[in-house]
Amino acid sequence: MSRIGSRFLDANDVFPVLELQLVSGETLKLPEGTGNGYGVVFFYRGYW
Repeated sequence: MSRIGSRFLDANDVFPVLELQLVSGETLKLPEGTGNGYGVVFFYRGYW
């Protein structure tokens, strides 16, 4: 189970629409930017 904002995501929940700025300067829109079927999104905040 993951938490988005104040709401938890669970099995069969629809992934919320997100627009992400990539390091390359491009924009990735989720979930449509992953294509058809399943996708995995990994968020890495880096070393602080």
